[in-house]
Amino acid sequence: MIRVLIVDDSALMRRHLSGLLSGERGFETATARNGIEALDMLEREPFDVVTLDINMPEMDGLTCLSRIMAHKPTPVVMVSSITQEGAEATFEALALGAVDYIRKPSGTISLTIDQIEESLIAKIKGAARAKLRRTTNLRQRLVEQRQRAQKQAPAPSRALAPFGMVLIGVSTGGPTTLERILPLLPASLPWPVVVAQHMPGNFTGVFARRLNGLCALEVVEVESQMPVEAGRIHIARGDGDLVFTRRAGKLFAMPMPVGGNYFWHPSVERMVESALTHVPAEQLIGVLLTGMGNDGAEAMAGLRQRGGHTIAQDEDTSVVFGMPAELIARKGAELVLPDEDVAEQLSIWLRVHGAFKQGGRHAG
Repeated sequence: MIRVLIVDDSALMRRHLSGLLSGERGFETATARNGIEALDMLEREPFDVVTLDINMPEMDGLTCLSRIMAHKPTPVVMVSSITQEGAEATFEALALGAVDYIRKPSGTISLTIDQIEESLIAKIKGAARAKLRRTTNLRQRLVEQRQRAQKQAPAPSRALAPFGMVLIGVSTGGPTTLERILPLLPASLPWPVVVAQHMPGNFTGVFARRLNGLCALEVVEVESQMPVEAGRIHIARGDGDLVFTRRAGKLFAMPMPVGGNYFWHPSVERMVESALTHVPAEQLIGVLLTGMGNDGAEAMAGLRQRGGHTIAQDEDTSVVFGMPAELIARKGAELVLPDEDVAEQLSIWLRVHGAFKQGGRHAG
């Protein structure tokens, strides 16, 4: 039985969410009208998951979340509007320790609530299994990376290709995990990075701008066809997929409508499959990070079998050990690493000398 505390100032929203979950086997719900009531209830009885509205009177969702994480750590799924302001608040919530988020229904709630039912149930079940991690300061992580870099393993003996790509797939727990990895990549990284993070289209642009303020590499959302270039992290636009094409011998990334054969979007599987049609496997590095399901596992296993490098995030640092576990089960993971070691390993493989002598331009 998963006990869920629904926190929302809207009586209608509380009723709809409670009714939806109560109609499913394996859920038990309780409700709170605001953050103050929620904190009091959490002190008095245990809950497996909290759904938390961001905008509430008396105590807003972010304040409530910070107190939950400090005094009663519990998996939290944020209920967020799809506006830019809502997206920015959602990323703040994820940085504070929220596990995941769902888009808040707009318009006629009784009609739109059905559209999020499947996603809501999946996210709450995933949150109930999720691991809560203590957030750490980026500057401290850079110090730790520099210390580990002094003991780093030798680079592979094969010659480094003049062009290749790092392909990263991630889902639940991804934004915070990417914020632990991408800022540690040096500006001198010789290959471009392409990221498929399961996320709504209204959120990926905000997320790219947020990462751009943290990383030494430029971070951009792939809104339209654009060249794939070193010195840049390319974020696939949400609510669609990303594929590659060649023009005049140059590789381009471009957004595509959702593909019917792919369940999650932006699809990691589709991105890797497309990359393999245009770039030799030995010029690709696949990284599969935290997330529910198996998106990307089959394609990255194929990449490894054809001579490419692959990394799966380990269970201890994964919020949900689904996608990387599937890659490991397919014997497609060359290395299984904690998230804090991924940037270092990429630099080793790409022979970035002195990569950790300096942090990113916005480290701190």
